[in-house]
Amino acid sequence: MKLIVLNLPRDLSEDELTNLFEDFGQIKSSNLVLDTETGKSKGFGFVEMTEQNDAEAAIKELHGRKINKNKIRVKPA
Repeated sequence: MKLIVLNLPRDLSEDELTNLFEDFGQIKSSNLVLDTETGKSKGFGFVEMTEQNDAEAAIKELHGRKINKNKIRVKPA
């Protein structure tokens, strides 16, 4: 199941994004969306998890969680 993660801190790395979701199950892929000109994060990304149940658990636990000063949103992509 592919998830979109919104309102991420701009300084969050792709590894940190992956680490957020690893506690919930196996991750197929994860990537931050980067600005093509600056190479900096646009504040959102995608995580694809192998099991739908794991993805649903991640949504339940991470949606609304504060990362630094940002309250992230997690939902199906």
